[in-house]
Order: sequence, then structure tokens, then C-alpha cells
Amino acid sequence: MARDVDLIVGRTYHGRAGGVENAFRYSVDYCLLDPDRAHGPGLFSRNGRNLTALHDRDHGGAPGQGRGAAWARDVLVAHQLDRCDGPLLLLAQPRVLGHVFNPVSFWLAHGRDGTLRAVIAEVSNTFGDRHSYLCHHPDQRAITRHERLRAEKIFHVSPFQPVGGDYTFRFDIRHDRVGVWIDFRIGTERLYATLTGRRKPLTNRAILWAALRRPLGSRRVLGLIHWQALVLWWKGARWHVRPAPPADEVSR
Repeated sequence: MARDVDLIVGRTYHGRAGGVENAFRYSVDYCLLDPDRAHGPGLFSRNGRNLTALHDRDHGGAPGQGRGAAWARDVLVAHQLDRCDGPLLLLAQPRVLGHVFNPVSFWLAHGRDGTLRAVIAEVSNTFGDRHSYLCHHPDQRAITRHERLRAEKIFHVSPFQPVGGDYTFRFDIRHDRVGVWIDFRIGTERLYATLTGRRKPLTNRAILWAALRRPLGSRRVLGLIHWQALVLWWKGARWHVRPAPPADEVSR
């Protein structure tokens, strides 16, 4: 469980195969917190201005109009996930000097025994759209780090990926580290994305060190996304027209 607010000094990797091949990796900072009781150090705020912050309106609903943990709990109730009756944690990139962009963040729903029972993967694209994939076992048993959960892709993420195919998710959430693996397949094409990193308490020193190493925060991530899009265009990747987002906020 979270120690108020944890910092994940992470590494992300994206690999593309089966057609136009491309791969890249970079460092990224995530926070893991209990949104009901999180109290961070002086340079971190909940729903306030600071060097780093996490706002409820950035998560759980349309970007900028979110309801935070209340939305996630409503999703769990609507899908009758009654065994997700323990702590609810959020894994997301924080705001840095007021700016935020999360390509994907994760609501981690636990049972009373502390085991992970469901994950809501909250996916956002650069066009201002958002859709969430609800991952769980049909019998709501605990999700172990060796298991894979499938979801049908119905949301437009990149103009260089079609809307179709399947995601396979794998989660490894421990007290000292975090791992998330996402495997997308359609036909002979495959995209493999990972987020891994050590988990430690968020401190003012860690915030300042991250600000020195990655001073632009999510602006840097957004810039890297557009740079990789340019690389794919240069390599001749097929362009897919952006469709309307799904009518439903959540699918599984």
C-alpha cells in the first residue's frame, strides 16, 4: 500500500514491429498515492498550485473535468466489482509547474486483504480525448504479476495505429517497485510498451532532483510523443484518420 505519496522513478520503453519498426526508451516520473488521504512534502500539493501537484480534475472523467477517486469507485460499482472493497490507489504523472499530460494512468483497486483485484487503465490521446479500459478476472480473484488481462482496443491513440486489435496488460505492483507491460497486436503488427521503476517515498529532495534531471515534466513527454510521430511519418508509417471517441467512458 502507498505511504501517503510514493515516487516512481521510471523507465518507459516502446517497441514497434511487423511493418514499420521503431523503438525508443526514456525516463519518466510517476506518483503512486491514495487519493483519499495523500499528504506529500512541501513541494507537492493535492488540488493546489506547487512545483508538483496532482489534481482530481485531471483524472476520472474527461481531461480537466475529472471527479478523481469518486469516479473510479462509481466504475467499480457499476461493473459489480464488489470484491474491490479495499484501498484504491492512483498511479499517474503529476503536474509540474501547472502542466500535466498522462498518456496512460492507472487506478489500482485492491481487496480488503490488500491484493490487487482490478485496474482501470485511463488512456488519453493528444487530441484531448480519453477512454478507460477496466481490467479484472471474471471471478474477481487477485491479479498476480504473472497473469495477463486482455481488452479490445476501441480508442484512437495514435494516427499511426488503427482502432482495432487487442491490448494485453500485465501488472506487478510491489512495495519497492512497479511494473506495467502493455502489448498491442493487430494482424502482424505489434506495439510493446512498458513502465518500470523503483518505488520510494516522495520527498522535497526527490522532487528537486527530478526537476533538475527532467525540468519540463510532462511537457517533455508530450514533446517526445510528437517527435516519435515525426519519426514514424518519416519512416513511412500508414496514417489513420482520427475517428470519433467511443460513446462509453469505460470498456473491458
